[in-house]
Amino acid sequence: MDNQSLAGSGSSVMQLPRSFACIGLGSNLGQSRKLLLEAWQALDEHPDIFPHTLSSPYRTKPVAMDSPHWFINAAGLLHTSLAPEALLEVLLATELRFGRVRFADREGYQDRTIDLDLLLFDQRIIQTERLVLPHPAIHERRFVLVPLTEIAPQLRHPLLNKTIAELLTDIELLTGQEEIERVSWL
Repeated sequence: MDNQSLAGSGSSVMQLPRSFACIGLGSNLGQSRKLLLEAWQALDEHPDIFPHTLSSPYRTKPVAMDSPHWFINAAGLLHTSLAPEALLEVLLATELRFGRVRFADREGYQDRTIDLDLLLFDQRIIQTERLVLPHPAIHERRFVLVPLTEIAPQLRHPLLNKTIAELLTDIELLTGQEEIERVSWL
């Protein structure tokens, strides 16, 4: 575990533990690539979030929803001194900042300017009304596993005890190749 040193008042130095988190980024409305990059950069503005690695963007067909708008998906690794619930709140606030609208009167998945999902947080297992970790569908979503395998193939799922690369292999054997294409950030 890394430590971040913060100089406090006087000569004392406080050590804050940093946790490791994986997030999924997605957008299928507006200038998706630009929105995702700007949201990733905005996370770096938070004093307790330290973005580490961002995957390539991937163009993917919508899954479990009917929409003519394809997605741009990516995955990011970051360090944080925030608790999981606090990180989730920052992600939700960042979504709002970048135009995310959630329609409570609509059922199912909806088109969105931006979606930031907390996928993994260290090896923690959390199940509350507000937050479930690891993300309950991570192992079923090729559009999450492909970018995550690019940047963290050996990362282990804390419940399934398989690496991200193994989970990707499993889903490809079961479902075949759904439409997903690596694209550039430009």
